[in-house]
Amino acid sequence: MTEVTVSARIPQDLEKEVERLMHEEHLEKSAALRKLLHLGIQNYRLERALRGLGEGRFSLTKAAEEAGLTLWDILDEATRRRVTWVAEDVIEDIQRRKGR
Repeated sequence: MTEVTVSARIPQDLEKEVERLMHEEHLEKSAALRKLLHLGIQNYRLERALRGLGEGRFSLTKAAEEAGLTLWDILDEATRRRVTWVAEDVIEDIQRRKGR
């Protein structure tokens, strides 16, 4: 994977959190920042996928793809967070999956 350099200004309280992570996980600052960025992006993708599912913009399959999860994992997350969606979409998604 090709890496790029990114520069950003962050509030001091966030820097303290980064330093705490560095200490707890024995990481260098760049590794700690990469880890936090990765976790943040994962969370953002999941929230976006669940919001799209709940608003009817994403099918269950599309939400799983957007979140980078399996169909069953997105179902678990939707259930845990009480996200509702149109039942017909679920049936279509499962039928498409069975046909693969």
